[in-house]
Amino acid sequence: MKKVLFLLFISTKFFAQDTIQISKKDLESRIEGQNLSVKLANDEVNSAQAGLLQTRAIYLPNVTASYTGTATNSPLMAFGTKLNQSRITMMDFDPEQLNNPDNIFNFATKLEVQQPIFNKDAIYQKKAGEVKVDVLKIKAERTKEYLQFDLNKAYLQLQMAYKVVKVLEEAKNTTLANKKVIDNYYKNGMIQKSEVLYMNVRVSEIESQIQYAKSNVRNASDYLYFLLNEDSENKVFKPIDEFFYQENILEQNPKLNGNRKDLQAYEKSLEAYDYMMKSADAKFLPKLNAFGSFELNDNKVYEFNGNGYLVGLQLSWNVFDGYKAKSEKEVYKADLSKAQTEIQQYQKQNQLELNKSYRQVLDADNKVSLTKLSWDQSAEAYRIRKNRYDQGLEKSSDLLSAETQMSQKKLEYQQAIFEYNSALEYFKFLR
Repeated sequence: MKKVLFLLFISTKFFAQDTIQISKKDLESRIEGQNLSVKLANDEVNSAQAGLLQTRAIYLPNVTASYTGTATNSPLMAFGTKLNQSRITMMDFDPEQLNNPDNIFNFATKLEVQQPIFNKDAIYQKKAGEVKVDVLKIKAERTKEYLQFDLNKAYLQLQMAYKVVKVLEEAKNTTLANKKVIDNYYKNGMIQKSEVLYMNVRVSEIESQIQYAKSNVRNASDYLYFLLNEDSENKVFKPIDEFFYQENILEQNPKLNGNRKDLQAYEKSLEAYDYMMKSADAKFLPKLNAFGSFELNDNKVYEFNGNGYLVGLQLSWNVFDGYKAKSEKEVYKADLSKAQTEIQQYQKQNQLELNKSYRQVLDADNKVSLTKLSWDQSAEAYRIRKNRYDQGLEKSSDLLSAETQMSQKKLEYQQAIFEYNSALEYFKFLR
């Protein structure tokens, strides 16, 4: 009795939820803008693009402004400070004054500009950064492709869950119809009570299976809400699209598609290593930079009597850096070789996975045919036993066994369709 009340409570709770009918097309239109995995992939792209903005420093000037106050009685600094302040007089050339100057205050306002002109190593580093952004964009596209596959599979699971509920409900109706006949037979003293009890057990089993199937409906619905990044409380999805066998003709010996986004990303990433090696070589090329400053000096705060400027060009070479740049290049070469090996390994692994997936589709397709045949045979066996039972030629236990067998085979057939459709979706994703 407690079990029946519990099942009744759970069943009432299930149907008390808001049932929202939805098609796969509707999900596809909503998921890309809401899914957290896509958002994370896009955030990685945005972060890399923001980091790439730092490379503008190889073209744009660096401008700084400062205001500095100092005090000194150093002979050299004191004379130079007064000279910058435009306050030198003949008295300042007195040897005694030069050797023992009074304390000198200086308040300097300075504007400095550094303008890169030619820094080839930084240019190559910028190109490597641009490649990184492109790679992340391609990976984001592959994330969307995986999301599409995950969505298709999740929708199939939802369809399958509802299909199981439907099949079990039909089995329950058939069992209840048979139970009504058996109950009448028992009332008329035509059968023993054990057969009635046996039928009651079967009804309880189906009700338990139905409840389990409804839990799977909720689980599949919750996962779709997770993909959508939406709250699933007191809501459950119901698919509009029909659950059916997606017949598809596959070409033999499928080959891995070289244009797959993840493979493109791997190949594209090799360009970054090439640019980093060129950057290491370019560190020995001359660098040309311009610089300039304008300065205001005075011995009083907020007064600016003395001023002067300085401009210049600097051409520099890194003649020897202790093999630092050469070592960096060797590291990049080793990383490039490693990446190339990883790509080869990844391609072979995915070709193996594609071959395996191809065989799984064929096996699942064969299973669909076999389970359909078994279901048809069990349905015919049940029909024959039902006719014989109605004529008093079969026991109720035999009828119940045939009905259970038919229901089980129908579920196996639906499960086979789900496995085939899922295998086909995975093959398409790998292809």
